[in-house]
Amino acid sequence: MRLSRRRILTSAAAIAATATISAPYVRGAHAAGKLTMGLWDHWVPGANITMDRIINDWGAKNNVEVTIDHIASIGGKLLLTAAAEEAGGAGHDFLSYYGNWQTAVHRKRLEPVDDIVTGLIKQYGPLNPMIEYLTKHDGHFMSVPATAMSNLFPAVSRLDLYQQHTGLDLKKMFPAAPWRDQALVDTWDWNLYLSSAEKLFKAGYPVGLPMGQTADTYDWISVLFRSFGSVFVDEKDNIRVDSDETRAALEYVKKLLAVNPPEVYAWDDAGNNKWLISGKGSSIFNPPSAWAVAVRDNPKVAEQCWHHDIPRGPKGRFAPYNVQVYGIWEFSKNKGAAKALVTHLSQGEQVQQLVSASHGYDIPAFQSFANFDTWAKEGPPPGTLYNYPLRGDNASDVVGYPARPDVASQITEQVVQPLMVAKVTAGGESFDSAIKWAASELESYLRA
Repeated sequence: MRLSRRRILTSAAAIAATATISAPYVRGAHAAGKLTMGLWDHWVPGANITMDRIINDWGAKNNVEVTIDHIASIGGKLLLTAAAEEAGGAGHDFLSYYGNWQTAVHRKRLEPVDDIVTGLIKQYGPLNPMIEYLTKHDGHFMSVPATAMSNLFPAVSRLDLYQQHTGLDLKKMFPAAPWRDQALVDTWDWNLYLSSAEKLFKAGYPVGLPMGQTADTYDWISVLFRSFGSVFVDEKDNIRVDSDETRAALEYVKKLLAVNPPEVYAWDDAGNNKWLISGKGSSIFNPPSAWAVAVRDNPKVAEQCWHHDIPRGPKGRFAPYNVQVYGIWEFSKNKGAAKALVTHLSQGEQVQQLVSASHGYDIPAFQSFANFDTWAKEGPPPGTLYNYPLRGDNASDVVGYPARPDVASQITEQVVQPLMVAKVTAGGESFDSAIKWAASELESYLRA
């Protein structure tokens, strides 16, 4: 179940105090101010320890008394905490926000951070375009992209099953090296993905693409539509879902889901992970979490997992992108220290430590950081994460883009794209009927 803004605000007062608080670093009576922050409780063991050390070292060096709260995303605690603090005008000096749309949700109570972000761009080069789309509002950057828990959803496939049943050498196509055979990469499109999926289905090892009302579903469905050139709402508020591109995407996905296990319609966000880890699945779209659990629970599967690009469509190749950010409240009692610490956390030295601590799970905001050796060294097999960051012709995608964020967030939260697909593939509706339904939904978001 997804949490709407109204439900968050209704429940916020009761939930705001539920954060799990780690032992704070206390400098003492002569500290140059105090600073409190609420951070995502990272799921990777050891990642919080590294984050705390970086922050506490900074606090000691700068004579700032620092308190760190690690807040779980489970049960919407992080979302509820942010909503409660905004409503009450008090709380942490800054939070790491969970979900792509939280900057837009809280932008009227956030401190502009143009000085931080423009400074980072001068240091490290251009931002990922999706970050600017999500964090820049009314001409100002209202949050700073965070490394911790920002992630992509590439393909994760079994090398052995693809080689045996389709004849494809995915490791050769997407090597753990800075060079690629572009002609070979170009063959990896949705047509080849479908033909190989059909072979894997017949062999008893289907690909596993979720089709429930879940984040994992709308992420992969979104990149499929975008790669076909389908736009639901454009940047000028025009509804464009009724198009040849949308029909082509629906025609394709109907064929693809026919060679998935039928239970994909009932999967939650863990369903595809479990499918791969069980040894029954040949390919999913996911961050390295499924592979990491397989390393622990089914090493023989993990040894054959390879992370690589999602197939290309007629209009490009895309990877779903989930961005975490740091937002400094306008009512912060120590904005100067908050900005200084966020800037420190965004420096290359600290970013590299955070990437290493997460075993490559965290994705930095700047492509210039893609040369960290963590992704090349992690295994088994060695190099399995090399192509997890964006490489080659791969670009990032956010559900609902390029609609304005308040509309795109509704396209996301109301799972419009997956529901439209399910109406066609599971419900037996015509393309015209499903598109008409989607257009009606989109019109209501624009009116709201």
